[in-house]
Amino acid sequence: MNSVLCGLATNPALLPDLVDRLIMVADEDIAMSLAEREDLTHARAVALVSRVEQSAGRLAERGLLTADDVDPDAQPLAALALLSEGAGRPAWARLLAADPIIERRERLAACPGLPAEAQEILAVDPEVRVVAELALQATADMAARLAAHPHAEVRCAVAGNEAAPPAVLAALVTGEGLPPARHCLVCDREETPFYHDPDCPRLDCDLPPAAACDGSHESTVHQTRVNALCNPATPTAAVVGFADHPSMGLRWPLAVRPDLPAAVYERLAASPEPGVRAALAANPAIGDDLIRALAADADPDVRRGLAVNPRVPLDVLTRLANGTRIGSTLLPRIATASRAEIEELAASPHPVMRMLLAERRDLPPEIRDGLAADLDAKVVKSIAPHPGLSDARLHAMVQRHGVRVMAKVAKNPEASPALLEDLARHGSPVRKALREIARHPNATAAALLVCLLDGQARPVAAGHRALPPQAVVELLTDDDWQVVEAAAANPALPPEVMSMLVP
Repeated sequence: MNSVLCGLATNPALLPDLVDRLIMVADEDIAMSLAEREDLTHARAVALVSRVEQSAGRLAERGLLTADDVDPDAQPLAALALLSEGAGRPAWARLLAADPIIERRERLAACPGLPAEAQEILAVDPEVRVVAELALQATADMAARLAAHPHAEVRCAVAGNEAAPPAVLAALVTGEGLPPARHCLVCDREETPFYHDPDCPRLDCDLPPAAACDGSHESTVHQTRVNALCNPATPTAAVVGFADHPSMGLRWPLAVRPDLPAAVYERLAASPEPGVRAALAANPAIGDDLIRALAADADPDVRRGLAVNPRVPLDVLTRLANGTRIGSTLLPRIATASRAEIEELAASPHPVMRMLLAERRDLPPEIRDGLAADLDAKVVKSIAPHPGLSDARLHAMVQRHGVRVMAKVAKNPEASPALLEDLARHGSPVRKALREIARHPNATAAALLVCLLDGQARPVAAGHRALPPQAVVELLTDDDWQVVEAAAANPALPPEVMSMLVP
């Protein structure tokens, strides 16, 4: 990879004639960078895809290519890119459905809105992975047909398709009403009975760990049930019976479903695995009684799951926060707290609750300023990036709490250039603070030059437009390719240097 040219390809200050020159020499890496340019015209997009066809996907996503720009015979990847965006021509789908390259047919099968004729061809493709890809996003009628496919892998894909009819999904869960599958990926390749060792030493083996078949295709049938239980279109009545299943893999999907009776959630709460109980604890559909019962769970992951439940009562959340390491994050229940609840939380005797409140970025000014003057450093760290804080308050935070809050103060969007310079020149600068300064739009050249001395902040600072041009030029020969690419992408790079770098 040419780091200089990849960086230049994204440089917003690159002159139009240099963009044209770069397109003419682009390889796949450079083309991917060029495809992201905001100033890329339709004509340049056409030239780019003619040079590097792999860039078509991003160009199609951005709407920079049209069907008139692509010859499906000469540019099948570009045709597939447009079909995946719903911008291709129906005739292309019929053409590509017979493409001899399996990967292209597989990509075609994943395209939405395929014409019926193409779907019919793909539905009988000799490669099961092509049919399975079609099954993942097929319409209801096609999904119903593919649910009876002789290969279990295709049925497994249908089970994850939300467009599949509910009755079909129920049949895939129970197996009732469908003819037995005759094949799976395991018995296609191995003599049964066969169990795939998770530590399989064969380098050419791509079977999933623990894949197994004794003639009943058990591992694929299991995954089919998992997919169906995760599928919100699968009827509730078809899934509730798995609440007591010995397999955690089948109970976990139930724990996150929002449509189960309360009695089923209570059965799931008795699961021996903390992962199932933690998933259940985070489910907004569980009732208050179950929430309070799970709050006493001995496993911290379960209590953390409950903390992110948007329906957890504040008194329960307070108990959880005081006894469980949650971290400084904006919890859903805090994010939706009312004005009265905000005032209650701001006055909480528990610093951790004030910290959690301080993660909001829409606090009333008087609440924000009160938290900024808090005596507890973890509260101040959380409030420091809040917009609207004055420079004087930010300075006071650093004076009172020192290195513990510097990185968060540097993250404040309104931190002044002078404050950022002070933080960079601090007697004990914090590495996280230097990274925040390096990406801050108000950072000065003096602050950025300090950031360049830190290995982790250096690649970030190298791309900052406030860096002196000569420093940017010097970074083009850095030993770190990330620094080189960032410098080449820096708008501060002199135009004459850019011209010299482009072949």
